[in-house]
Amino acid sequence: MFGFSQGGRGRHHHFGPRGGGGGFDAERFFHWIERLNDGEHRRGGGGGGGRSRRMFDGSELRLVLLKLIADTPRHGYELIKAIETLTGGAYAPSPGVVYPTLTLLDEMELIAEQASEGSRKRFAITDAGRAHLDEQAETVATLMARLEALAAQRAQGEGEGAPVRRAMHNLRHAVMDRVKRADASPELLHEIAALIDEAAQKVERLK
Repeated sequence: MFGFSQGGRGRHHHFGPRGGGGGFDAERFFHWIERLNDGEHRRGGGGGGGRSRRMFDGSELRLVLLKLIADTPRHGYELIKAIETLTGGAYAPSPGVVYPTLTLLDEMELIAEQASEGSRKRFAITDAGRAHLDEQAETVATLMARLEALAAQRAQGEGEGAPVRRAMHNLRHAVMDRVKRADASPELLHEIAALIDEAAQKVERLK
C-alpha cells in the first residue's frame, strides 16, 4: 500500500485494500485520478462547496461527441482532448461520462468502431449518424457555440492560474491514458504514484 502526501501535513491517500491487507486497489486509484482537476468538478476558489452543474446533459453530450466524430474518426481520449481544446482548457468531460456515451452511440448505430492499432476503440460516424446530425443541426450549432463561448470567457478572466490548470489537465489525461492500457500493472501504478509524489514534494519545497 502507498499514499500520496498532501501539503506536508501527514495526510495520505491510500490505495491498498481496507483492513490493512496487501495488494493494490486499482478502482480506488482510478477514482483518485478522476478527481484530479476533473472537468465535472467545481472550478476555482470561493467558499462554496459541491459541484457545478454539468456542461451538457446526456443527449447534448451525445450530439457533441457525434459532431466531433463526424469531423474525423476519434477514440475516447481524443474526444476528451478535442473538447478541452475547444474550451481553451476550461472544461473536459470525464472518461466515466464519455466512454458510456460512446457505447450508447454505437448501440444506436450512429457510430461504428474502426480497425485501429492498440487497445483503443476508434469510432467513425455512420450514415444514420450523419442523418441524425442533419436533423439536429440547429441544436448542434448551439452546443458548439457554447463551447466556444466558454473558451472566450476563460481567455478574458482566468489570469495567472491558467498554466497550472493546463498542467493539471495534462497530468490527469496522461495518467488516465496510461493506466487504462492493457499492460498496466500494479507495479506500474506504484511507479506513477511515486512520480506524482516526487512532483508534489518539489512543489512543496518551492520558495
